[in-house]
Amino acid sequence: MDLDHWRTFGAYLLLTCVIICSNVQIIIGASQYNNRYAGDQVFRITPSNNAEVQALKKILGQIKVDFWQPNSASLIHQNATVDVHVKQNDTLDLRSQLKLERIKYRVVISNLQREIEKQMAHRFTRKRRSEFQYDYEVYHSLEEIQDWMFEMNRSHPELVTMFSVGKSYEGRPLYVLQLGKRSRPQKKSVWIDCGVHAREWIGPAFCQWFVREALSSYKHDSVMTRLLNHLDFFVMPVFNVDGYRFSWNTDRFWRKTRSKNRKFHCRGVDPNRNWKVKWCEEGASFHPCDDTYCGPFPESEPEVKAVAKFLRKHKKHMKVYISIHAYAQMLLYPYSYKYARIPNFNCVESAAQNAVTALYSAYGVRYRYGPASTTLYVSSGSSIDWAYKNGIPYAFAFELRDTGHFGFLLPESLIKPTCTETLRAVKTIASGLLKKCKTEKTRFPDI
Repeated sequence: MDLDHWRTFGAYLLLTCVIICSNVQIIIGASQYNNRYAGDQVFRITPSNNAEVQALKKILGQIKVDFWQPNSASLIHQNATVDVHVKQNDTLDLRSQLKLERIKYRVVISNLQREIEKQMAHRFTRKRRSEFQYDYEVYHSLEEIQDWMFEMNRSHPELVTMFSVGKSYEGRPLYVLQLGKRSRPQKKSVWIDCGVHAREWIGPAFCQWFVREALSSYKHDSVMTRLLNHLDFFVMPVFNVDGYRFSWNTDRFWRKTRSKNRKFHCRGVDPNRNWKVKWCEEGASFHPCDDTYCGPFPESEPEVKAVAKFLRKHKKHMKVYISIHAYAQMLLYPYSYKYARIPNFNCVESAAQNAVTALYSAYGVRYRYGPASTTLYVSSGSSIDWAYKNGIPYAFAFELRDTGHFGFLLPESLIKPTCTETLRAVKTIASGLLKKCKTEKTRFPDI
């Protein structure tokens, strides 16, 4: 082979390498779920009257769909949007039936597989730039998060204590990080959990962001310094460890735990319907195949039981409970299971208003706030109702970005702004804890 041939061959190899390297993130993203979502779509449907509501419930009962918002057909109401993930083979059928019934709809995601690959694209681009530094602006697997927790514990011994509250159904440890200056025992405490529903990846991303910001700004930011000096924060980055791992390795849109059911092949329980408060009433399902399955009995899931046990043990000093979810851009508080005001409504409402105002100040993103039952939908067996029932006066659930354009596939490029604004809200809630609200006395007579 002469020199010209070698040059041509070398150029060919170089071009091949460039093509392979430029597409490696797409190959990884596609192979991660075996291309199982190719051609799947997400529909946003809006029934405008009761007749359309009933027709839509019937249609969605005949076509197997994955409910994104709300969680089940029973929660469909007129003039409220319904987001559903539809398999490729059913998209044409759904379109024709909706047109027949004259129900308004639009396709918000036209190819789910492509959106999954785009969501992860940022990760591989950034990884080349910061190989040796933990990147808080990408989503991380369970194993990466747990390794990071060990590193936080090792590198910040004066502020961090790591421990496990128990084990998951599949035997994985349920790790928690305790943050706070060891100035005195039995300080007032704040609990934050993320990743209750496996597919809501922005939750674990926020918990990691919160820990990083708390530790890096201590002694530099007066508000955070005061918070860590006077409060203990218990942060659980991944509550539903089995489900979260499954969402990475097998089904990106898995929601529940991974416990087995004796009578059905369907696996898992909704960990936010499994708490011992008005268990399995409105907004929850007795059927093991449903996404809102409440479980065979309250605290049937070892993850829920372990956290409930820990919170009961520390309820004397636990003053704030915060659970991070997605998506809807809301800040919710009790009650979830009924339309009624909580006894300390004014205090909690004020705290929520201040929090969403602080959140808005970052990028102008608007959050709705209010009781979960009226602001989102009715659900029973929820963690915020349980926390409130067990004496934690401030119990909140965040529904982070967005309002449905990306849904559970919030791009990694939006991790930073989402976490930055949410951090402001959480700091505001925690700061309010240091100021006593004396206007009302919390009682729990009716749960």
